[in-house]
Amino acid sequence: MPSANVDPLLAAGGLTDINWTLNVSTLVLFAIFALVLAKFAWKPLLQLIEEREKGVRDAVLGAQQAQSEAQALLEKHKELVREAGRERDEVLKRARGEAEQLRSELAAKAQAESQQLLERARQQIERETAQAIQSLRSSVADLAVEAAAKIVTSSLTPEAQRQLVSEFIAELPKAKPAR
Repeated sequence: MPSANVDPLLAAGGLTDINWTLNVSTLVLFAIFALVLAKFAWKPLLQLIEEREKGVRDAVLGAQQAQSEAQALLEKHKELVREAGRERDEVLKRARGEAEQLRSELAAKAQAESQQLLERARQQIERETAQAIQSLRSSVADLAVEAAAKIVTSSLTPEAQRQLVSEFIAELPKAKPAR
């Protein structure tokens, strides 16, 4: 009884035995499953993948555009800052120049006014000195006439007395104008 002693696992078939019915039914089921997937699921899956890919591509392009716009704005901002700095420097330079010019003008004006005041004072001193000398000469002449009149009242005529006084005054030292 060779068959009675056979192991139940071996009687059902071994691991290396091929079950053609199982293989064919598996292939048929796989083909049906692939056709159903291709018909109903594959296109929507591909469409979802393409939409996702397009979305990612658009997001990358948008990010690149935003980055280039941001870079352009940054360069524009830097140029504006440089221009503002140049304008500030120009305004400061112009203000310094105007301040220096105003200072020079004020100093020149003050110098001119000072010179005018000195010249007027000098002229006034000269006038007052000349008036004082004239007044002194007149007083000296009057004193000399009186003295001479008392001394020589009877011997000299008034005209001779004036002549004598004029000679006396002419011999007096002349006052030099102050400078």
